[in-house]
Amino acid sequence: MSGTINYGNLMHRAMRGLIQEVLKDINAHGLPGAHHFFITFDTTHPDARLADWLKERYPTEMTVVMQHWYDNLEVGDVGFGITLNFGDAPENLYVPYDAIQTFVDPSVEFGLRFETQESDQDEDTEDDEDAVPQDKPHAEVVSLDSFRK
Repeated sequence: MSGTINYGNLMHRAMRGLIQEVLKDINAHGLPGAHHFFITFDTTHPDARLADWLKERYPTEMTVVMQHWYDNLEVGDVGFGITLNFGDAPENLYVPYDAIQTFVDPSVEFGLRFETQESDQDEDTEDDEDAVPQDKPHAEVVSLDSFRK
């Protein structure tokens, strides 16, 4: 065991697990009430899948809205797949949980922001005694004001 507990990395994984659980519930029961999500993700993530025209339009990050119309929601252990409508053009997306930068449900003023530094290391190195804790990703609650018009 290493000399420190990496709380930042543990919170990061727990908060992504929370997103997975929410999406599993939505998959089973649908979106309740006024709930809806703004999900911003890194389009350059090697496991993210989206149409070429979307990659060209959003070369680094993209925010999708999961609200009135979505289809084919598939929630997996490392990411989720979904079909969303872009100007009357349904497109399939696959978003790894590690690619998510923000997850916001404005109906209940809930939001998460995942920030990473350029020198992020893989989570597999969490037990490595040479890993520097401040180089790890951390998560924080995000202000909803940035999503209001």
